[in-house]
Amino acid sequence: MHVPGYAAPLMTGTLLAATCLYGMTVGGHWPQFLQTMTAYSGFAVTDVRISGNSETSDIDVLEKLDLNGWTSLVGLDVDAARDQVASLPWVQSATVRKVYPDSIEISVVEKTPYAIWQHRNDLVLVEETGELITPFRSGRHSDLPLVVGEGAAGKAQSIVARVAEHPALASRVASYVRVGNRRWDLRLLNGVTVKLPEEGADAALSYLADTEEATGLLSRDVVAVDMRLEDRLVVQLTPEGLKQRTEAVKEMMKPVKAAGRRT
Repeated sequence: MHVPGYAAPLMTGTLLAATCLYGMTVGGHWPQFLQTMTAYSGFAVTDVRISGNSETSDIDVLEKLDLNGWTSLVGLDVDAARDQVASLPWVQSATVRKVYPDSIEISVVEKTPYAIWQHRNDLVLVEETGELITPFRSGRHSDLPLVVGEGAAGKAQSIVARVAEHPALASRVASYVRVGNRRWDLRLLNGVTVKLPEEGADAALSYLADTEEATGLLSRDVVAVDMRLEDRLVVQLTPEGLKQRTEAVKEMMKPVKAAGRRT
C-alpha cells in the first residue's frame, strides 16, 4: 500500500482542526468563530434601514442590536434582535429582516399615547388601555387629556369619551380627577370643579351641558357644582358670589318686609 508523503501532515492538520472545532463547541466559542469567519467573507452588517419610528430614535434601535462593525449577517439571530427592539418603551411591535449580503431592515409599530396620567408628582404618558408608555417630560403631547389620581389611567378612555359627547363642555376641561377610584371630578380651566356621581354620570353630564347652555352657570362666580345627589344640583359660590347673592336676596325681601309693616 502506497502512502503519499503529504498524508501525515494532512492527518495532523485534520486532527488539529477537529480538536479546535471540538474545543470551540465545548467552550461556547463556535458562534463567535462563525460570526468572525462570515464577516471576513463579506457578510458583515454595514447597512441598517429603520422605518416606522417617530418617537424612537435610530440610535436607540441600533444600541439594542449591539452591532460592532464585524457583526455577521449570517449569524444574526433575528428573533432575539426583534425582541430587543420591541423592549423599547415606545415600540408596540417590531420586525427584523435580513437582506443579504450586508443589510438589515427593521420596521417598528409604535404605541399611541392617549392621555397624560398624573400620579402623585409623576406625569406619565399612557395608552388608551391605561398601559404606561414613558414619563412625560416635554410639551410634545401636552394637548392630550390630563387624568389625575389612582386608577385614572385605566379609566381615562371612558370619562374622556363621555365628556367629548358635549363639545362645549369638553373644551373647558383642564383635567379629569379620579376620586377614591370610584367617580370623577372635572376641573375646568376657570377653576370650577364639577363633582360627577358614581352612577349616572352620562345623565349628569347631559343635564350640566343643558344648564350651562341655558344659564351660563359655569361662567359665574362658582367654586364647585356638586351633582352627586340624584334629585338636585348643589352650587358652591365664591366669597364674592355669595356676597352678591346675599345682597340680592336682601333687595328681594325689602318689599315683603315693607308690606308686612303696613299691615
